[in-house]
Amino acid sequence: MATHTDHTASTGNGHVERPDHDGHDPDVAANEQAGHGAHAGHHVEMFRRRFWWSLLLTVPLVATSHMVMDWFGYSLDFPGMGLVGPVLGTFVFLWGGWPFLTGGVQEAKARQPGMMLLIAMAITVAYGASMATSLDWFDLDFWWELGALISIMLLGHWQEMKALGQAQDALAALAALLPDEADRINADGSTETVPAGSLTVGDLVLVRSGGHVPADGDITEGEAELDESMITGESRPVAKAPGDHVVAGTIATDSSIRVEVTAVGDDTALAGIGRLVAEAQASGSRTQVLADRAAALLFYVATTSAVITAIAWSLVGDPNEAVVRVVTVLVISCPHALGLAIPLTTSLSSAMAARNGILIKDRLALEASRTLDAVLFDKTGTLTKGQHTVIGTAAAPSSTNDDVLRIAAAVEADSEHPLARAIVRAADDAGDHAQATDFRSITGRGVEATVDGGRFAVGGPALLRQRDLTTPAELTDDIDAWTRRGAAVLYLVRDSTVIGALALEDEIRPEAREAIEALHRIGRRVVMITGDAQQVADAVAADLGVDEVFAEVLPEDKANKVAELQGRGLKVAMVGDGVNDAPALARADVGIAIGAGTDVAIESAGLILASSDPRGVVSIITLAKATYRKSLQNLTWAAGYNIIAIPLAAGALQWAGVSMPPAVGAILMSVSTIVVALNAQLLRRVDLRSGS
Repeated sequence: MATHTDHTASTGNGHVERPDHDGHDPDVAANEQAGHGAHAGHHVEMFRRRFWWSLLLTVPLVATSHMVMDWFGYSLDFPGMGLVGPVLGTFVFLWGGWPFLTGGVQEAKARQPGMMLLIAMAITVAYGASMATSLDWFDLDFWWELGALISIMLLGHWQEMKALGQAQDALAALAALLPDEADRINADGSTETVPAGSLTVGDLVLVRSGGHVPADGDITEGEAELDESMITGESRPVAKAPGDHVVAGTIATDSSIRVEVTAVGDDTALAGIGRLVAEAQASGSRTQVLADRAAALLFYVATTSAVITAIAWSLVGDPNEAVVRVVTVLVISCPHALGLAIPLTTSLSSAMAARNGILIKDRLALEASRTLDAVLFDKTGTLTKGQHTVIGTAAAPSSTNDDVLRIAAAVEADSEHPLARAIVRAADDAGDHAQATDFRSITGRGVEATVDGGRFAVGGPALLRQRDLTTPAELTDDIDAWTRRGAAVLYLVRDSTVIGALALEDEIRPEAREAIEALHRIGRRVVMITGDAQQVADAVAADLGVDEVFAEVLPEDKANKVAELQGRGLKVAMVGDGVNDAPALARADVGIAIGAGTDVAIESAGLILASSDPRGVVSIITLAKATYRKSLQNLTWAAGYNIIAIPLAAGALQWAGVSMPPAVGAILMSVSTIVVALNAQLLRRVDLRSGS
């Protein structure tokens, strides 16, 4: 598979860029800055370090607070104790609160008020009131609450960034798949260990048993089962032989192979996956737009509430309580959880998708998958393997079915025709071989050769017409049944007698039935589209249980069939892998490209299945529904708790003895953030394997 975008997530030496030591990827930081601007330029280590220092300095602020001493019945008095608050509090405010202060300034300059501006306003008011108290301009012991407030905010942001960093581990995991070194085979047959980044197209490399493939390439020698689970999500190893393509990062599980490098660096499938993961994690969505609007609205609600609170408490003659209530309102209404609600679910869903062989190019496509009504599958290469297989043999009384297959395979052994290859494979699987000599192609008719001393020919109806032959009555019933299915029928002729026949069809993927059954279970309509004859399409549809068939469709008309379904009021997903599928993929509500398909089809789709397993469509719908559900839950919680919290913070129930100190407000805000983070983590429990 090759995927191409305009963005890069890998270095020129063939390695996906690795995160720095603290787990923060610089490129991811840029993405977070774009999509989660409150943390512009910030990362896990910075918040962690500032939290511990702020917490350490907050301890003496709490211990020397007269309010706290009154609560716990102890007293402290030592020279310079009055300077503990102003000195340590100023350090905590300027150093611990610096990320919030700078973030607030950035939001104000951008005219996009949000959580950072609210936090900056809250700690600035708290600091100003505390400093005024220390200068005897005011009567409010507020230093310990300022320190606790900033420490709790730093803890919340540290945990948020840590959670986002864990969700971004998909990129780090992709980077880890690539070996640092490779065994390059020289012209004289010797091997040398070289950096994987120094490989070039055309190099021959040795991949030992248990080793990772260092670059995309084709097997030239050896057979092995490749573990491709990290790329395609397929748990079972895939058998590979000479001529088969292998992808960088996959593992040769049981044997060594020699691979000719065909792609390195940014051109590898792994680098393409890395780019798609990064883009998906940074991309916006309708839900994110809703969250951003809600956060902005909450800022104005909080600011208005703070102003009303200040005026109300000032009018009742309690300016100290006015300051406390204003700070608490600003803290409790901070849209921190709201800002985390969507980015975290987005990152987690993208990482889960990548680990299960689903590559997201457009998050809107994933969102739309939740409401699909119908899935339109292209037949060839999607529901079928795109290669023929023998589905039946029939023999005249003078022969047996085994003899027909054995002799036909011997005659076809030197032919390159796809049907010939299918017959040879069937004989190989049966373990029944014969040798042919004097092979000759009969132009437009078939082939012939000598087997076991007899002269045999294999061909279709044209061969019989050329030789003026008729089929024996014993074969008529089988041949008629095959013909009604649209199967290709080849005849085995000895001299001037038809002694047998073989039927061949495009092989149906064994997992296609499971995919269609699963789609039916979740209430989706399944439609198949193909350019094949109607009877061929009907036979495949009957085998698979497809609801509707479009047959004999010209490539340029596939998009029109998508539009026809949409005209019925259906939301349609198109699944395909060929060049002629590209217009239909683009026209559909959701375009899903099979990863083994062409670059044009992949570029036209919003979602890509890294494997050719159609069950991945069910996984997409499952993930879309789970992601939407978690996003909605998080948004509801993050915005909803403010309905109760803001009036409490403003002191609406003060008359009943119910009060909320600023530090308690900060704790509740952080708890709200933790609830959102934990709820998002539950996405990891969704099982996407094989469309479960």
